[in-house]
Amino acid sequence: MSQDTSYIFDATLENFEQKVMEQSFNTPVLVDFWAEWCAPCKVLMPMLASITESFGGALHLAKVNCDIEQELVMRFGIRSLPTVVLFKDGQPVDGFAGAQPESAVRAMLEPHVQAPAPEAENPLDAAQLLFDEGRAGEAEAVLKQLLGEDNTNAPALILYARCLAERGELDEAETVLGAVTGDDHKQALAGAKAQLTFLRQAASLPDAADLKARLAQDPSDDEATYQLAVQQLARQQYEAALDALLKLFMRNRTYGEDLPRKTMVQVFDLLGNEHPLVATYRRRLYQALY
Repeated sequence: MSQDTSYIFDATLENFEQKVMEQSFNTPVLVDFWAEWCAPCKVLMPMLASITESFGGALHLAKVNCDIEQELVMRFGIRSLPTVVLFKDGQPVDGFAGAQPESAVRAMLEPHVQAPAPEAENPLDAAQLLFDEGRAGEAEAVLKQLLGEDNTNAPALILYARCLAERGELDEAETVLGAVTGDDHKQALAGAKAQLTFLRQAASLPDAADLKARLAQDPSDDEATYQLAVQQLARQQYEAALDALLKLFMRNRTYGEDLPRKTMVQVFDLLGNEHPLVATYRRRLYQALY
């Protein structure tokens, strides 16, 4: 029916006093009276097991096979199956008969069983989420605290450098990246360095409006196409930039000594393999190559 663990077990006449009655002074014990022939029991028990597991040891589940444990059935006056009884401090304190939805079972348990504390959010994950949402300043604050505890944390250093780059502190960002050692985060480091490169290049190029005007007059202007793509990358307009770079590569593979393809690879490093744009444009680039 359900796999036994340290807090999910078969209760018998022999162990009931110790594992249910005595244990309930320390941890509430949910007792499920069931039988093999009872179809609703077979639906309910896996759900009770799942609920018990979710409490992480703050609740135990005792399974009583009523076909075998007749003395326990008579002792607690069980008349229908399934019947579920919650024991706390050596006494039955709540329960129900018949199959119930999970929400009702949890509502019954709520006054008696302390819910497990939520897992603390990983500060690096929180900072990454803030950065991805365009809240680089908030991400930077989280990372400063994290790096105050461990200034060798490579993923935190890389993300911190990207936050600095977003507010124009390019030299400081480069210094931070220089503190990253080892090859474990090689791709993320390459991506952060690519971001610095795009931002520095964009600062020396014509602005996007002028480049768009040039392309409106001559859509085949390779230089304007590439420079606009760099401006877009500096502004995190990745899809537009990748689309332009791919079209430029297909139109003129020799431009800038393979510069469109090399730049696309830099963007792939910047975004990471899990990003949907990377999968899409890596495939399109491969198709264009072969």
